[in-house]
Amino acid sequence: MSTDTSRNAVINLRLHAQARELIDRAAAALGKSRTEFMVEAARREAESVLLDRCYFTLDEKAFAAFAAALDRPPADNPRLRRLLRTPAPWD
Repeated sequence: MSTDTSRNAVINLRLHAQARELIDRAAAALGKSRTEFMVEAARREAESVLLDRCYFTLDEKAFAAFAAALDRPPADNPRLRRLLRTPAPWD
């Protein structure tokens, strides 16, 4: 990502008034402009989509070690077990 702070790209959107009002309310709740809110939300989603499609390659030995690690049962984790037994605050 460039460190240049100037904005020189424009995106025009058409949406229902209700969607715009919802976005405006959420942006105001965070003390942001509509543009800031929408750009941050769109960037987060774009990064999430692209990170979910990450591709990597391993040589045969590394792949065997990776597959073995995935096949091993999880290590005992008492703190996680306790967390999963704790009722949610809204229950």
